[in-house]
Amino acid sequence: MSLLLHPYPTGWYAVGLCAELGAAEVQSFAFMGEQVVLFRTESGVATLMDAYCPHLGAHLGHGGTVNGERIRCPFHAFEFDTGGTCQFVPNGTRPPAKAKAHVYPLREQHGLLLAYYDPDGNAPTWEVPTLDTAGWSPLALHVWDFRGHPQETSENSVDMGHFPVIHGYTNVAALRDVVVDGPYLSTSYRMTREKAILGRPVDSELEIHVHGLGYSQVDILVPKFNWQARLFVLATPIEGDQIRLRVAFSALPAAFQPAGIHPLLAWLPRAWVFKAAFKGSFDGIRQDVSQDFKIWQNKRYLTPPMLAEGDGPVGKYRRWARQFYPVALPQAT
Repeated sequence: MSLLLHPYPTGWYAVGLCAELGAAEVQSFAFMGEQVVLFRTESGVATLMDAYCPHLGAHLGHGGTVNGERIRCPFHAFEFDTGGTCQFVPNGTRPPAKAKAHVYPLREQHGLLLAYYDPDGNAPTWEVPTLDTAGWSPLALHVWDFRGHPQETSENSVDMGHFPVIHGYTNVAALRDVVVDGPYLSTSYRMTREKAILGRPVDSELEIHVHGLGYSQVDILVPKFNWQARLFVLATPIEGDQIRLRVAFSALPAAFQPAGIHPLLAWLPRAWVFKAAFKGSFDGIRQDVSQDFKIWQNKRYLTPPMLAEGDGPVGKYRRWARQFYPVALPQAT
């Protein structure tokens, strides 16, 4: 991975699913090169905080506990609220005013825990829109850790040339041009997966919504049987050149028309057919993502790239991506 890409771009990044964090639970992991703790208070407020206690440096993720609406340090039992302020010390004295832990802006939206990162600690200047989840299935999740970068993983969404070569799709075509609006980028295309179901091809239409470099939402429509699904591609830097890539998947059962796959499926229990279709779809997505690993882990970021006709709007994507870095990147055409 070239050093031309700063490892920690500004933006919103997934740190888990809402359902993965229970009340009074404390988790710890690396995020943007730092150790952090993710905890939920007893009333349900989720918080992402620097892991090291500002008192004497104990790691809150190793023995720290939730006490009501605060997290308690395992070393001296200092307690910090969801804003990072020390609110209690056990000896009855006044909490030290400067004992304040850094807290990352955190949102719980459509089943995802999204944290905002800015290298200077600035407040968010934009938000990821929330989605209506009524009627949608619970999110299925798969996670990989590997050497990569969120700009490189998101770039696949506009790299039209790699779909037939890496994934074997045919009839790949853009339905509309890329549109950019501040931190938001969107596009749409169609493609065919050969021998997808019962040895027959399946045509899909995809609407891409990219909000920063850590959050991509793909709306999937298979017109033949009205399969409507959402795929979330969520790349989060851990430390150095290591990222954690989450793919989360949901579908709309009420819209699904099993008879579009085969007329006999209309006679089977609808829930059973939906479950089988859901598993098959998510298995295919995980296979597609896995096919990109060797490329992502071993490629070099080139700028400017020597683009060819049919590559898709890679240059426009890279120009859009510059806004998420603390310093300007070299020009890409």
